[in-house]
Amino acid sequence: MTKRLFIAASLALAVLTITPWVLPALAQQQAPTPSTNEGWVVFNLFRRGGVVMYPILFCSIIALAVSLERLFNLRRTKIIHPEFLDDIQRHWFRHDVTKAIEACQGWDISIARILKAGLLRFEFGFLEIERAIEGAGNHEAGLLVSNLRVLGAVANLAPMLGLLGTVMGMIKAFNVISQSGTGNPGLVAGGISEALITTAAGLVVGIPVLALYHYFRGRADKFVFEMEEISLKLLEELAHRQKELVD
Repeated sequence: MTKRLFIAASLALAVLTITPWVLPALAQQQAPTPSTNEGWVVFNLFRRGGVVMYPILFCSIIALAVSLERLFNLRRTKIIHPEFLDDIQRHWFRHDVTKAIEACQGWDISIARILKAGLLRFEFGFLEIERAIEGAGNHEAGLLVSNLRVLGAVANLAPMLGLLGTVMGMIKAFNVISQSGTGNPGLVAGGISEALITTAAGLVVGIPVLALYHYFRGRADKFVFEMEEISLKLLEELAHRQKELVD
């Protein structure tokens, strides 16, 4: 997981390093046709936004990489698979611990790792099983929301970077005014344009990323609650069977 994020970040840095050199050269080689000018609108806006646009672009690429990774890993089949539940319940209710552990080892999903931790403590009694399941559940819950901190950071950082670009653009505009006066609005327009572009870029990145953060957080919390419910249900069944055996 961390390795995939590192690769994505490296690719993003490579793109950011190459883009300022390659795109202007390609633009000079092409004929200035109307269709070409329309195709370079986004690039022109990016260039006019100034240096702050590069960290905003970097944040957007990182957010995209994390979102794709979470979309892949926050699937029901990666966390709670119905076939596994049918299999584990059959062995659990029969007190066939060996078969149940083998069933858990055959599935690389969160609920399997949680129940396996409890089954490995089966011989130590009900309370030890409960503690093991609780500890493993907390660990798996942490894994489900681990990379979401990156999305939260990007959601907060992108608008702040846009605000930084706004301040830098306004400083540039006032410097022009102090040197040339207000007689030529065109000289001031560059700084104001930079300020507005960076503000818009920061919000365009920050708003969707914030929405994705809350979506993935809600999805992770839903799976955590469901795993807790399944574990408690199995523990109740186990406690009930042990009580019947004692009686």
